[in-house]
Parts: sequence; structure tokens; C-alpha cells
Amino acid sequence: MGRSTFILRVTIFLISLICVQGDTFHEELVIKPFLPAHLYTYFQFITLVNSESSEDTHLSPRSLLEIVSRFQVDELHFTLTEGQWRHRQWGYPVFDAAPGAELYAWFTSEVKDVDSQWKKLSAALSGLFCASLNFIENFNTITPQMALWPMSALPTNKNITSQLRYASLPREIVCTENLTPWKKLLPCESSQGFSALLNSRMIHNTNYHSIGVHVRKICASKDCSEINLEIKQTVSLVYDLNIIKSMDWSFTKLFGQGLPGACPLATSSKVYVDVTSNATRPFQLVPPPESVIYSQRGGSDTTFALYNIKADGQMVTIGAKHGSKNALTLSTPPPIYFNRYILGYGKEFGGIVTELINNFWTPIEVVVLENAPWWLPIQLSSLRINGEAKSDLVLSRYYSPGRSRQKPYHLELLMKLPPRSTTTLTIDFEFIFLKWQEYPPDANHGFYVGSAIITANLPTARNYTSLPISGSTFDSIINASKPWYPAVLRTNGAMVSLPTPDFSMPYNVICLACTVVALAFGPLHNICTKELVLKPTGTPVSLTQKIMNLFKKKQD
Repeated sequence: MGRSTFILRVTIFLISLICVQGDTFHEELVIKPFLPAHLYTYFQFITLVNSESSEDTHLSPRSLLEIVSRFQVDELHFTLTEGQWRHRQWGYPVFDAAPGAELYAWFTSEVKDVDSQWKKLSAALSGLFCASLNFIENFNTITPQMALWPMSALPTNKNITSQLRYASLPREIVCTENLTPWKKLLPCESSQGFSALLNSRMIHNTNYHSIGVHVRKICASKDCSEINLEIKQTVSLVYDLNIIKSMDWSFTKLFGQGLPGACPLATSSKVYVDVTSNATRPFQLVPPPESVIYSQRGGSDTTFALYNIKADGQMVTIGAKHGSKNALTLSTPPPIYFNRYILGYGKEFGGIVTELINNFWTPIEVVVLENAPWWLPIQLSSLRINGEAKSDLVLSRYYSPGRSRQKPYHLELLMKLPPRSTTTLTIDFEFIFLKWQEYPPDANHGFYVGSAIITANLPTARNYTSLPISGSTFDSIINASKPWYPAVLRTNGAMVSLPTPDFSMPYNVICLACTVVALAFGPLHNICTKELVLKPTGTPVSLTQKIMNLFKKKQD
């Protein structure tokens, strides 16, 4: 053990003795295999703060608390995602996220100018996480009316939707610059605990990776007279076992190292391994789990192997070894899944198609939110459901037309999907010309369109990745006693090719003009700056000049 490591551990131990007893920190890791050859790992770090003041920071990050307090935020959700979640094959994740950057927040009722606070909030988070959230403006921000609802302890006697703002940046790339400040918000940062497994070299090689920060207010008592602040940091990773070239997995193969013990400041540090699929594809956990938990949360039976990690500094490695290769059976599709793609050809008109598949035997009510940018105007009159302009499936509708360079197009539909059916939503859009300064550097690559949001009250949470902790923060989302289970899902993104001018022509003109100027500048500069001097006849000839004169005579 080095001297610096020893000093760090002693400092963390002293801080844990000084910290307020009411502040708690929990770290959890859920590992779930997906058929046929994928592995889902979900990290969750929860910090419960008794005081909402940014001055009393013990286990919670002060920088984030100052932003929440300064801009009067009731609930905040921010995610950075690379890749696409396959709902039909993998089911539902714990937290679904749209590709790129996604940010939405509820402000307190005291905030009068929500748009101004929203702009300041996005700019502050942009600097905190080294992301391009400063590009969030009024022309890419909407106020959802039916699709998003808070998960915090907010009063119900106020207009919640008026204090909500939502924006997404589908072009945002997730890299190490975002992961490093994210890990600095944790009490132990990346020195100890589960965050030590988040190696950027291994994370960014996965098929799907998403980091998120979720802040909300929760009830500390049954009557909700006391309210705590919950800061939840999440990481979702999906590994392709074919790339690892082995169905056996371990911490060393997934993260490049073992787990160096739990965080000393954590109240609990637990690892859950979903062994429900052990019946179809048997595997053996190494080392054996301490206990096995049977959970019925979400309306389905799930079996988890539990590991309690201690903060003793011992390296821990958990892995799975599969037996003989049996015939793999595909997993059952979830109750509802979807697909989204672009229609049309040419550079004049096109269309966005969203397919909703209800795989359940009862009707399911869903809310579909389409958020089209101002440069892709959607025509509400062209909306068709299963090829028809009017449909009885639509129970309610909200439409806010966009405005060029000022606001996006916003459409929400409350629908009732028939059982065992496929519902197709088609809406046309028109290509428009942009100003030359509004094109991105890679204009010929295409323009990204954000994901559609689908909110559904599921009759069953089958294939939903839920945590088995009793009394956890997920009880408000997934609970076995509820007759329905709310889920907020995102479709895959889309990309369109707008009419793009030939940007190579100005480049060629600039190159040609610069070449002509350079060739003309040289002689002119020599004539204007150099002085012509006559050479005297009696000057002695150098050896070099004699050799040159000799070659000239031979050529003659």
C-alpha cells in the first residue's frame, strides 16, 4: 500500500466519522444476461440528503446542489447515451434514455420566467458535465402535456406541466470528458467503491452505454410531512459476449479489473445477479452467492443472487461459468414494443412512421410524443393511423405548430392500442432550405431527429429490469401491488438528408484564388523588395561558377 493510498483511506474514514448521520449513500450493481449473447450491467449510486441547502454538503455533491437550489428545480433528469436499446430483444431497462443528450426538469411554482431559468440551468449543467447543453434554446425546447409526469413528492394542486421543460440533442457524443466529472460527484469518486469499475476504455467499447443524473424530492415519512432530496447517478451498459469471444464473464473481462472493495462512506454496497435464466442456460457463479432473493416486483417472478461487498480493501471478482452449450431459446417479447423509420425519396417531401406493437391480450393506453425540429415541419393534416386520416384509437390530441428558427413542432396523442395488434402512425414533413451558416460541418452526413417518447400503463411489467430491494426508490415505479405499471420509453432515433449545397465549390474557388495570389505575390515581392546591383568585370570567379561554366560549354 502506497503512502498516498493510505492517506486517502484515512481521510475518507475521518470524513465518514464527521458526516451527519442522516445523510446516507448506497451503491448497487445489477447484472442481467440477455439472450442470446448480451449482458446488461446497471450501476446505481443513491445519495439521500436531509437538507436541501447547498451549504450543508457532506455526502452529496455541492456543485450539483448549488445548481438545483439556485435555479429552483423540483425534479431533474439528465442522460447521455450512446447506442440504441433493443426493446424487443432485451425488454425494458431500469431507466430508458434517448440517444444523445436528454434533459428535462420541473421548476418550483415560485419561478415565473421558466424559459429564462431553463436556459440558465442548461448552461450550468453544460459546464458541470462538459457537454454541449449550451445549444439548448427555445427552438429545440418543448413543454410536454401528457407524456412526462414527475416521480417526486410534488404538490398536486398546481399546474405541473407549465413548470416542465424538455429538450434533446441527438447529435451529442458521449466520451471520457463526460464520465470524469460525473464520477467526481460521488463521495468516493473513482478511488474506491463500485465507481472504480467504470473504466472509460472498457465502457466506451460496449454496444450501449448511458450515464445519468436524476434529482428529485421524496417523502421521508408516511404523511410526507418531511421531504428528503435524492440524488441518483446511474450507468447502464450492454456488453456483446461475442466480442469477448466467451459466454463466460467476470469483472476482469467486463471492466478490466476487479472490485477494490466497497466505498467506506456507503451504508450498503450490494451486487445483484439475475439468475432467472439459469433454467434455460445453466451457469455457475464464482464465488457462490451469499444468499438468493426471490422477487415478484413488476408482476413477474425473478431470482437474484446477492453479494454484500465490504469496505475492507480486498479485491473482489465475481464471474459466471457456463456449462455445456444448450439450445438457446429467445426471450418472450415485452407487452409493447415499437419501431421508427423515415419514408420518402427525393428532396421535397418525406414522412415519419412509428409502429406500435401491442403483444398483450388486453388493450393498452399509450401517449406518443413527437418532437420535430423547426427545420423539419410536420403537417398535422397528413397524420394517418393505420392508413386512415381519422381513427377511433385516438382518445386525446395536443398539437403545437412550430415556427421557423423559434420553436419546434410538438405533437402528442393519447391512444388505446387494441390487443395483439400493430398500429402504424404516419405523418408527412417537408424539406426546407437552411442558411449556409446553419449547416453542421458534416452536412452531407445527415441531420439527426430526436426519439419519440412513448408513455404506457402496462398491465404487466414482464421483461422489466427491476431491483429487488424492499423500500427502495423504485417502489414508486414498480410495485407488485399495483394493477398497472407506468413506463416511459424512447424509440430509436432517425436521420434525414436535407437539401445541401455543394460546399466543395467555395473550397475549390478559395484554393484556386489562393494559388493564383501566391504565384503572383512571389515575383512582385522580389521586384519590390530586392535591389538590382551590377556585377563588376574584374571580379574573381569562384570554383562553383567555374564548374557551372564548364558544364555549359560541354552542352553547347
